Amino acid sequence: MQPTTDAAGVPSGGSAPVIGIGRPPWWLLVLSALVTLVVTVDLLHRGWLERMDLRVSEVVSVWDLRHSDAYWLVWAFTQAGGRGFILIVLAGLVGWLAVRRRTLVPLVRVLTALALLTAVVYAFKYGTGRTAPAYPGSFFHRDGASYPSGHVANAVLMWGVARWTAVEYGLPAGVQRTFWVLSIFGPLATGVAMVALDFHWVTDAVVGLAVGLLLLGVVHALDAVGVSRWVRARAGRSQP
Repeated sequence: MQPTTDAAGVPSGGSAPVIGIGRPPWWLLVLSALVTLVVTVDLLHRGWLERMDLRVSEVVSVWDLRHSDAYWLVWAFTQAGGRGFILIVLAGLVGWLAVRRRTLVPLVRVLTALALLTAVVYAFKYGTGRTAPAYPGSFFHRDGASYPSGHVANAVLMWGVARWTAVEYGLPAGVQRTFWVLSIFGPLATGVAMVALDFHWVTDAVVGLAVGLLLLGVVHALDAVGVSRWVRARAGRSQP
């Protein structure tokens, strides 16, 4: 049985949307695809982007944050894209909605996102084989797995899914805004921290952002043509 909704189409006891669901517009997806293609081709041809990465890494290595008192503070920001931390938060969100709204849609959405993220990011990593900055120089080697940044892609995709779910299920305004902040600033904080600690090259973070946006668009599309067409799957969600 469908839950009752108010005049705004929000499930009973829910909050009206205070932000958008964050579905990437088509032009942003096209731009992300172009960035991914151009950067990858440039790096494989040892172009100017690789030289830029090396220069930035030289500066960062002088800072030597890995061996400074600031290490743990900077490292904490990398966890905004850490799979463990994000999955703990999402497990709470998915579990609460499963019990209170009697729906498994958020779980299906999260599992789909995880499967896509793992397949695509690791295909890139092992397909290019780019070594991390800790390696002496930027090389494409069978043991390399730096490109793109999985942490940044993870932050874009999974916080994006969390934001989308919070809005669609009418969670409290504060929760919606919190996930909005995490979906916007989580990937940025993760990327900057990873580069500052010399864990990743700048282009690793940039393409991680682009790939995350592309995957978020794919999850939205799959949901629209699959899960959302299953009538029972709409339980607990706002009606269009």
